[in-house]
Amino acid sequence: MNENNIKQHFRPDEAPLIDQVNDWTATAEGQYRPILTPFLNPRERFIVQTIVNRNNNVKIKMYGGWQGAEMQRVLIYPPYYEPSIEDFALQILEVNYPIKFSELHHRQIMGTLIGEGLERNAFGDILTDGIHWQVIVSKTMAEYLRKNVDHVGKIKVKWIQIADEAVLTPEDEWTPLVTTVSSLRLDAIIAAGFNYSRNRAKQLIEHGQVRLNWEEINRPDYQVDVHDLISVRHGGRLRIDMTNGKTKKDKERITISVVNA
Repeated sequence: MNENNIKQHFRPDEAPLIDQVNDWTATAEGQYRPILTPFLNPRERFIVQTIVNRNNNVKIKMYGGWQGAEMQRVLIYPPYYEPSIEDFALQILEVNYPIKFSELHHRQIMGTLIGEGLERNAFGDILTDGIHWQVIVSKTMAEYLRKNVDHVGKIKVKWIQIADEAVLTPEDEWTPLVTTVSSLRLDAIIAAGFNYSRNRAKQLIEHGQVRLNWEEINRPDYQVDVHDLISVRHGGRLRIDMTNGKTKKDKERITISVVNA
């Protein structure tokens, strides 16, 4: 299967990532050394795995700091190499802030990191148990944050390095849902996942209230696919787990997971 055939199986806007994965794979194979990627979302990792699995001269391992991590770094390596957790160069940072007098939210921490000029693939999951907050970053990024970022919004913070075994277990609980939709359009998926009308879902998308794989999207007709993550402001989050073919009435059977806000 050549490169053009590979791209036919994915969305046109995923072509740059496919090219990047091919470069990573060629480097790992040609230079006979491991290559560590930035943090990748589930859809991106699915693409990486699909491409790497075609090549018998390289292997793949993924890790994001805890067992259920949404954002993970990927190690592409030659068969001789024995990967370890240390290869992923991760650091867990706990946000030290005045808990009794302040309240933090996921969007504030995310906004602070993006506001520092970081791309979304520069850091991993943001975790909370409802009170405490942690961010999984690369070791290089951990040093930068500790030295240069002392506020989240108006709240004074310190970034405390903690051991891997002290990572939080997130409070979010995904609820599985098997349903049918008229198509895999973004607005149809949101309507089904959150029990919204199709028109309400369309308006939310057009008004910038929806993110797909952490990127704002304003196209209701955008075609979603397996492993996509969708977040709806004030609604919650939705993950596409599986597409299960079509019904006799030509509807799409899908398995999704939902976390309500």
